[in-house]
Amino acid sequence: MAVDPRQVLAGVLTVTMFVMLGDMIKRDHFDTVQPAVHDTNKVVEHTIASVAKGADGPWKEDGLTLKPCWKKPVFEEAVESLGYVTFSLTNGPEYHVSQIADAVVVARQLRATLVIPDIRGSEPGDRRNFDDVYDVDKFITSLDGVVKVVKSQPKISARNLAVVKVPNRVTEEYVADNIEAVFKTKGNIRLVTYFPSVNMKKDKENTNTNSVACLAMFGTLEPQTEVREVVDSMIDRLKTLSKKSNGQFVAIDLRVDILEKKGCHKNGGSGSKSCYSPQDIAFFLKKLGFEKDTTVYVTQTKWHSSLDALKDFFPKTYTKESIMPMENKDKFLNSDTTEFEKVIDYYICSESDVFVPAISGLFYANVAGKRIASGKTQILVPADIPGSTAAPEEFISSYVTKKNHFAYSCFC
Repeated sequence: MAVDPRQVLAGVLTVTMFVMLGDMIKRDHFDTVQPAVHDTNKVVEHTIASVAKGADGPWKEDGLTLKPCWKKPVFEEAVESLGYVTFSLTNGPEYHVSQIADAVVVARQLRATLVIPDIRGSEPGDRRNFDDVYDVDKFITSLDGVVKVVKSQPKISARNLAVVKVPNRVTEEYVADNIEAVFKTKGNIRLVTYFPSVNMKKDKENTNTNSVACLAMFGTLEPQTEVREVVDSMIDRLKTLSKKSNGQFVAIDLRVDILEKKGCHKNGGSGSKSCYSPQDIAFFLKKLGFEKDTTVYVTQTKWHSSLDALKDFFPKTYTKESIMPMENKDKFLNSDTTEFEKVIDYYICSESDVFVPAISGLFYANVAGKRIASGKTQILVPADIPGSTAAPEEFISSYVTKKNHFAYSCFC
Protein backbone atom coordinates (compact mmCIF):
# COMPACT_ATOMS: atom_id res chain seq x y z
CA MET A 1 0.00 0.00 0.00
CA ALA A 2 1.45 3.40 -1.05
CA VAL A 3 2.11 5.98 1.65
CA ASP A 4 0.87 9.49 0.96
CA PRO A 5 3.84 11.88 1.59
CA ARG A 6 1.38 14.53 2.79
CA GLN A 7 0.20 12.20 5.58
CA VAL A 8 3.80 11.59 6.65
CA LEU A 9 4.50 15.34 6.74
CA ALA A 10 1.31 15.99 8.71
CA GLY A 11 2.32 13.35 11.27
CA VAL A 12 5.80 14.83 11.68
CA LEU A 13 4.37 18.32 12.16
CA THR A 14 1.88 17.05 14.75
CA VAL A 15 4.62 15.35 16.80
CA THR A 16 6.79 18.46 16.54
CA MET A 17 3.92 20.63 17.79
CA PHE A 18 3.42 18.49 20.90
CA VAL A 19 7.16 18.49 21.62
CA MET A 20 7.20 22.29 21.42
CA LEU A 21 4.16 22.53 23.69
CA GLY A 22 5.87 20.27 26.20
CA ASP A 23 8.91 22.54 26.25
CA MET A 24 6.87 25.73 26.71
CA ILE A 25 6.81 25.43 30.48
CA LYS A 26 6.54 28.61 32.48
CA ARG A 27 9.90 29.81 33.86
CA ASP A 28 10.77 32.55 36.29
CA HIS A 29 12.52 35.17 34.17
CA PHE A 30 12.77 38.81 35.06
CA ASP A 31 10.96 39.81 31.88
CA THR A 32 8.95 36.69 30.92
CA VAL A 33 11.03 35.48 28.02
CA GLN A 34 9.04 34.04 25.15
CA PRO A 35 10.15 31.10 23.00
CA ALA A 36 11.20 31.75 19.44
CA VAL A 37 8.36 31.30 16.95
CA HIS A 38 8.83 29.14 13.85
CA ASP A 39 6.95 28.15 10.76
CA THR A 40 8.01 25.54 8.22
CA ASN A 41 9.83 27.96 5.96
CA LYS A 42 10.80 31.06 7.92
CA VAL A 43 12.42 31.88 11.22
CA VAL A 44 11.08 34.92 13.02
CA GLU A 45 13.54 37.79 12.87
CA HIS A 46 15.96 38.36 15.76
CA THR A 47 15.87 34.87 17.32
CA ILE A 48 18.68 32.38 17.71
CA ALA A 49 17.08 29.74 15.52
CA SER A 50 20.24 29.80 13.39
CA VAL A 51 22.40 28.70 16.34
CA ALA A 52 25.20 26.45 15.22
CA LYS A 53 25.68 23.66 17.76
CA GLY A 54 28.62 21.35 18.09
CA ALA A 55 32.21 22.53 18.19
CA ASP A 56 31.30 26.20 18.06
CA GLY A 57 28.72 25.98 20.84
CA PRO A 58 25.34 27.73 20.91
CA TRP A 59 26.46 30.89 19.14
CA LYS A 60 24.76 32.86 16.39
CA GLU A 61 25.87 35.46 13.92
CA ASP A 62 24.84 39.04 14.57
CA GLY A 63 21.68 40.21 12.84
CA LEU A 64 21.54 43.20 10.54
CA THR A 65 22.32 46.59 12.03
CA LEU A 66 19.04 48.47 12.08
CA LYS A 67 18.61 51.92 10.56
CA PRO A 68 17.14 54.92 12.38
CA CYS A 69 13.43 55.34 11.76
CA TRP A 70 13.64 59.03 12.57
CA LYS A 71 14.90 62.11 10.77
CA LYS A 72 17.01 64.61 12.63
CA PRO A 73 14.47 67.05 14.12
CA VAL A 74 16.14 70.40 13.36
CA PHE A 75 14.57 73.83 13.78
CA GLU A 76 13.69 75.36 10.42
CA GLU A 77 14.62 78.84 11.58
CA ALA A 78 17.18 80.24 13.99
CA VAL A 79 15.69 80.15 17.46
CA GLU A 80 16.55 82.67 20.13
CA SER A 81 17.35 81.01 23.46
CA LEU A 82 14.87 81.83 26.19
CA GLY A 83 17.06 80.62 29.07
CA TYR A 84 19.21 77.70 30.24
CA VAL A 85 18.63 74.09 31.19
CA THR A 86 21.30 72.60 33.44
CA PHE A 87 21.60 69.07 34.86
CA SER A 88 24.12 66.46 36.03
CA LEU A 89 24.73 62.88 34.98
CA THR A 90 24.57 60.39 37.86
CA ASN A 91 24.70 56.66 38.68
CA GLY A 92 26.46 55.36 35.58
CA PRO A 93 26.01 55.22 31.77
CA GLU A 94 22.75 53.29 31.90
CA TYR A 95 21.27 56.33 33.65
CA HIS A 96 23.22 58.85 31.60
CA VAL A 97 21.54 57.95 28.31
CA SER A 98 18.12 58.41 29.88
CA GLN A 99 19.07 61.66 31.63
CA ILE A 100 20.46 63.05 28.36
CA ALA A 101 17.26 62.16 26.50
CA ASP A 102 15.06 63.84 29.08
CA ALA A 103 17.18 67.01 29.15
CA VAL A 104 17.21 67.34 25.36
CA VAL A 105 13.44 66.82 25.11
CA VAL A 106 12.83 69.49 27.77
CA ALA A 107 15.34 72.01 26.39
CA ARG A 108 14.04 71.73 22.83
CA GLN A 109 10.42 72.19 23.83
CA LEU A 110 11.29 75.19 26.00
CA ARG A 111 13.57 76.59 23.27
CA ALA A 112 16.26 76.81 25.92
CA THR A 113 20.04 76.44 25.76
CA LEU A 114 21.31 73.13 27.12
CA VAL A 115 24.44 73.30 29.26
CA ILE A 116 26.90 70.38 28.98
CA PRO A 117 26.38 68.39 32.20
CA ASP A 118 29.01 67.37 34.71
CA ILE A 119 29.18 63.80 36.02
CA ARG A 120 28.62 63.17 39.72
CA GLY A 121 29.34 60.03 41.70
CA SER A 122 27.64 58.70 44.79
CA GLU A 123 30.07 60.34 47.21
CA PRO A 124 30.14 64.09 48.00
CA GLY A 125 32.76 65.85 45.91
CA ASP A 126 32.96 62.95 43.44
CA ARG A 127 32.63 65.01 40.29
CA ARG A 128 34.08 64.80 36.78
CA ASN A 129 33.86 66.88 33.67
CA PHE A 130 31.74 65.52 30.84
CA ASP A 131 34.77 65.29 28.53
CA ASP A 132 36.67 63.15 31.05
CA VAL A 133 34.38 60.30 30.04
CA TYR A 134 32.49 61.22 26.87
CA ASP A 135 33.28 62.77 23.50
CA VAL A 136 32.05 66.35 23.96
CA ASP A 137 32.47 67.30 20.28
CA LYS A 138 30.36 64.32 19.19
CA PHE A 139 27.69 65.36 21.69
CA ILE A 140 27.53 68.96 20.48
CA THR A 141 27.68 68.07 16.78
CA SER A 142 24.92 65.46 17.07
CA LEU A 143 22.58 68.08 18.55
CA ASP A 144 23.43 70.83 16.09
CA GLY A 145 20.17 72.40 14.92
CA VAL A 146 18.16 70.35 17.42
CA VAL A 147 18.94 72.35 20.52
CA LYS A 148 21.57 74.97 21.32
CA VAL A 149 24.38 73.59 23.49
CA VAL A 150 27.07 75.44 25.46
CA LYS A 151 30.06 73.96 27.29
CA SER A 152 30.14 76.14 30.37
CA GLN A 153 27.44 76.88 32.89
CA PRO A 154 26.57 80.57 33.13
CA LYS A 155 26.36 82.39 36.44
CA ILE A 156 22.75 82.23 37.52
CA SER A 157 21.41 83.61 40.78
CA ALA A 158 19.38 81.30 42.97
CA ARG A 159 16.22 83.36 42.54
CA ASN A 160 16.46 82.98 38.76
CA LEU A 161 16.86 79.20 38.87
CA ALA A 162 14.23 76.56 39.62
CA VAL A 163 15.05 72.93 40.41
CA VAL A 164 12.56 70.75 38.56
CA LYS A 165 12.12 66.99 38.94
CA VAL A 166 11.04 65.13 35.81
CA PRO A 167 10.11 61.46 35.36
CA ASN A 168 12.32 59.41 33.08
CA ARG A 169 11.03 59.42 29.47
CA VAL A 170 9.39 62.76 30.05
CA THR A 171 6.72 63.65 27.46
CA GLU A 172 5.97 66.89 25.69
CA GLU A 173 2.63 66.95 27.48
CA TYR A 174 4.36 66.72 30.85
CA VAL A 175 6.70 69.58 29.93
CA ALA A 176 3.77 71.76 28.83
CA ASP A 177 1.72 71.03 31.94
CA ASN A 178 4.42 71.07 34.62
CA ILE A 179 7.55 72.88 33.46
CA GLU A 180 6.81 75.65 30.96
CA ALA A 181 5.20 77.99 33.49
CA VAL A 182 8.09 77.56 35.95
CA PHE A 183 10.63 78.16 33.19
CA LYS A 184 8.88 81.36 32.05
CA THR A 185 8.79 82.64 35.62
CA LYS A 186 12.38 81.83 36.57
CA GLY A 187 14.09 81.95 33.19
CA ASN A 188 16.33 78.95 33.95
CA ILE A 189 15.83 75.46 35.33
CA ARG A 190 17.95 72.67 36.72
CA LEU A 191 16.60 69.23 35.86
CA VAL A 192 16.69 66.23 38.13
CA THR A 193 15.46 63.02 36.49
CA TYR A 194 13.83 60.43 38.70
CA PHE A 195 12.96 56.88 37.73
CA PRO A 196 9.45 55.79 38.81
CA SER A 197 10.21 52.37 37.35
CA VAL A 198 12.68 50.60 35.10
CA ASN A 199 10.68 50.76 31.92
CA MET A 200 12.31 50.76 28.51
CA LYS A 201 9.38 49.23 26.68
CA LYS A 202 7.64 50.92 23.80
CA ASP A 203 4.80 53.22 24.75
CA LYS A 204 1.66 51.46 23.51
CA GLU A 205 -0.41 54.62 23.80
CA ASN A 206 1.99 56.79 21.83
CA THR A 207 3.07 54.97 18.69
CA ASN A 208 4.60 58.04 17.02
CA THR A 209 8.36 58.00 16.89
CA ASN A 210 9.81 60.59 19.25
CA SER A 211 12.68 61.76 17.04
CA VAL A 212 14.20 63.99 19.71
CA ALA A 213 14.29 61.24 22.34
CA CYS A 214 15.61 58.69 19.84
CA LEU A 215 18.43 60.98 18.72
CA ALA A 216 19.34 61.93 22.29
CA MET A 217 19.34 58.38 23.61
CA PHE A 218 21.07 56.62 20.71
CA GLY A 219 22.98 59.30 18.83
CA THR A 220 24.73 61.61 21.29
CA LEU A 221 26.93 59.69 23.74
CA GLU A 222 30.22 58.08 22.78
CA PRO A 223 33.21 57.45 25.07
CA GLN A 224 36.10 59.87 24.65
CA THR A 225 39.18 58.60 22.77
CA GLU A 226 41.20 57.20 25.68
CA VAL A 227 38.22 55.36 27.17
CA ARG A 228 37.31 53.97 23.75
CA GLU A 229 40.87 52.71 23.27
CA VAL A 230 40.79 50.89 26.63
CA VAL A 231 37.44 49.28 25.78
CA ASP A 232 38.75 48.20 22.37
CA SER A 233 41.95 46.75 23.86
CA MET A 234 39.94 44.71 26.38
CA ILE A 235 37.56 43.43 23.70
CA ASP A 236 40.53 42.48 21.52
CA ARG A 237 42.04 40.62 24.46
CA LEU A 238 38.81 38.70 25.06
CA LYS A 239 38.59 37.79 21.38
CA THR A 240 42.19 36.58 21.41
CA LEU A 241 41.40 34.35 24.38
CA SER A 242 38.42 32.93 22.44
CA LYS A 243 40.22 31.29 19.53
CA LYS A 244 38.36 28.00 19.93
CA SER A 245 35.03 29.81 19.58
CA ASN A 246 36.07 31.97 16.63
CA GLY A 247 36.75 34.99 18.81
CA GLN A 248 33.28 34.99 20.39
CA PHE A 249 32.81 35.69 24.08
CA VAL A 250 30.03 36.05 26.66
CA ALA A 251 29.64 39.18 28.81
CA ILE A 252 27.72 38.85 32.08
CA ASP A 253 26.50 41.76 34.20
CA LEU A 254 27.37 40.21 37.54
CA ARG A 255 28.42 42.49 40.41
CA VAL A 256 28.94 40.82 43.76
CA ASP A 257 28.01 43.83 45.90
CA ILE A 258 24.56 44.03 44.29
CA LEU A 259 24.04 40.27 44.46
CA GLU A 260 24.82 40.32 48.17
CA LYS A 261 22.33 43.13 48.80
CA LYS A 262 19.61 41.20 46.98
CA GLY A 263 20.46 37.84 48.54
CA CYS A 264 21.12 36.19 45.20
CA HIS A 265 23.79 33.82 46.49
CA LYS A 266 21.16 31.60 48.06
CA ASN A 267 19.88 28.86 45.79
CA GLY A 268 16.58 27.04 45.97
CA GLY A 269 13.02 28.20 46.25
CA SER A 270 10.62 29.13 43.49
CA GLY A 271 9.15 32.33 42.19
CA SER A 272 10.47 35.19 40.13
CA LYS A 273 14.10 36.16 40.68
CA SER A 274 15.57 39.60 40.05
CA CYS A 275 19.16 38.36 40.06
CA TYR A 276 21.22 35.19 39.78
CA SER A 277 24.36 34.02 41.56
CA PRO A 278 27.60 32.96 39.82
CA GLN A 279 26.62 29.34 40.40
CA ASP A 280 23.18 29.94 38.86
CA ILE A 281 24.76 31.55 35.79
CA ALA A 282 27.31 28.76 35.40
CA PHE A 283 24.58 26.13 35.47
CA PHE A 284 22.41 28.15 33.09
CA LEU A 285 25.14 28.56 30.45
CA LYS A 286 26.24 24.95 30.75
CA LYS A 287 22.70 23.66 30.23
CA LEU A 288 22.39 25.83 27.12
CA GLY A 289 25.42 24.11 25.62
CA PHE A 290 28.26 26.57 26.15
CA GLU A 291 31.52 24.63 26.20
CA LYS A 292 34.04 24.62 29.05
CA ASP A 293 36.54 26.71 27.05
CA THR A 294 34.01 29.54 26.49
CA THR A 295 35.51 32.95 27.32
CA VAL A 296 33.41 34.81 29.90
CA TYR A 297 33.67 38.46 30.97
CA VAL A 298 31.98 39.57 34.20
CA THR A 299 31.36 43.18 35.21
CA GLN A 300 32.76 42.54 38.69
CA THR A 301 35.94 44.67 38.79
CA LYS A 302 38.20 42.52 40.95
CA TRP A 303 38.04 38.82 41.64
CA HIS A 304 35.73 37.67 44.43
CA SER A 305 35.70 34.17 45.89
CA SER A 306 32.03 33.73 44.93
CA LEU A 307 33.09 33.80 41.27
CA ASP A 308 34.97 30.53 41.79
CA ALA A 309 31.68 28.69 41.20
CA LEU A 310 31.53 30.22 37.70
CA LYS A 311 35.21 29.65 37.02
CA ASP A 312 34.88 25.96 37.95
CA PHE A 313 32.50 25.56 35.00
CA PHE A 314 34.24 28.07 32.72
CA PRO A 315 37.96 28.43 33.55
CA LYS A 316 38.35 31.31 31.07
CA THR A 317 36.36 33.75 33.20
CA TYR A 318 37.82 37.25 33.54
CA THR A 319 37.25 40.54 35.32
CA LYS A 320 38.45 44.00 34.29
CA GLU A 321 41.45 43.66 36.56
CA SER A 322 42.72 40.59 34.71
CA ILE A 323 42.43 41.84 31.12
CA MET A 324 42.94 45.61 31.29
CA PRO A 325 46.36 46.80 30.04
CA MET A 326 48.67 47.44 32.99
CA GLU A 327 49.35 51.04 31.99
CA ASN A 328 45.66 51.92 32.24
CA LYS A 329 44.87 50.41 35.64
CA ASP A 330 45.87 53.36 37.83
CA LYS A 331 43.55 55.73 36.03
CA PHE A 332 40.64 53.45 35.28
CA LEU A 333 40.62 50.95 38.19
CA ASN A 334 42.46 52.51 41.08
CA SER A 335 40.89 55.98 41.10
CA ASP A 336 38.53 57.30 43.76
CA THR A 337 35.51 56.90 41.48
CA THR A 338 33.92 53.94 39.69
CA GLU A 339 32.70 56.05 36.77
CA PHE A 340 35.24 54.68 34.31
CA GLU A 341 34.55 51.11 35.38
CA LYS A 342 30.82 51.51 34.76
CA VAL A 343 31.37 52.99 31.30
CA ILE A 344 33.80 50.22 30.33
CA ASP A 345 31.30 47.56 31.43
CA TYR A 346 28.48 49.25 29.53
CA TYR A 347 30.32 49.23 26.21
CA ILE A 348 31.82 45.74 26.57
CA CYS A 349 28.40 44.30 27.40
CA SER A 350 26.91 46.21 24.46
CA GLU A 351 29.45 44.78 22.03
CA SER A 352 29.97 41.19 23.23
CA ASP A 353 28.71 38.28 21.16
CA VAL A 354 26.37 37.16 23.95
CA PHE A 355 25.04 39.26 26.84
CA VAL A 356 23.65 37.69 30.02
CA PRO A 357 22.10 40.06 32.59
CA ALA A 358 22.47 38.33 35.96
CA ILE A 359 20.85 41.41 37.52
CA SER A 360 17.59 42.97 36.37
CA GLY A 361 17.38 46.75 36.09
CA LEU A 362 18.28 49.72 33.94
CA PHE A 363 21.75 48.45 32.99
CA TYR A 364 20.15 45.40 31.38
CA ALA A 365 17.44 47.50 29.74
CA ASN A 366 19.73 50.13 28.18
CA VAL A 367 22.42 47.65 27.14
CA ALA A 368 19.64 45.70 25.42
CA GLY A 369 18.58 48.84 23.54
CA LYS A 370 22.10 49.52 22.31
CA ARG A 371 22.52 45.89 21.23
CA ILE A 372 19.17 45.84 19.40
CA ALA A 373 20.20 48.87 17.35
CA SER A 374 23.45 47.18 16.30
CA GLY A 375 21.89 43.78 15.56
CA LYS A 376 23.50 42.03 18.55
CA THR A 377 20.30 40.41 19.76
CA GLN A 378 21.74 37.36 21.51
CA ILE A 379 20.62 38.52 24.96
CA LEU A 380 20.05 35.46 27.16
CA VAL A 381 17.92 36.00 30.26
CA PRO A 382 18.78 33.50 33.04
CA ALA A 383 16.31 31.05 34.49
CA ASP A 384 16.23 28.03 36.76
CA ILE A 385 16.35 25.11 34.34
CA PRO A 386 17.14 21.92 36.31
CA GLY A 387 17.00 18.95 34.01
CA SER A 388 15.99 21.12 31.07
CA THR A 389 17.15 20.48 27.52
CA ALA A 390 15.66 23.74 26.26
CA ALA A 391 17.33 25.51 23.35
CA PRO A 392 19.03 28.91 23.79
CA GLU A 393 16.43 30.72 21.68
CA GLU A 394 13.84 30.03 24.39
CA PHE A 395 15.75 32.30 26.76
CA ILE A 396 16.15 35.29 24.45
CA SER A 397 15.05 38.52 26.13
CA SER A 398 11.43 39.40 25.51
CA TYR A 399 12.69 42.87 24.56
CA VAL A 400 13.83 41.08 21.38
CA THR A 401 11.27 38.33 20.85
CA LYS A 402 8.32 40.69 21.38
CA LYS A 403 10.10 43.70 19.85
CA ASN A 404 8.72 45.76 22.70
CA HIS A 405 11.88 47.67 23.62
CA PHE A 406 11.88 51.43 23.08
CA ALA A 407 14.72 50.89 20.60
CA TYR A 408 12.22 49.37 18.17
CA SER A 409 10.45 52.74 18.14
CA CYS A 410 13.68 54.30 16.94
CA PHE A 411 15.20 51.65 14.65
CA CYS A 412 13.73 49.48 11.94
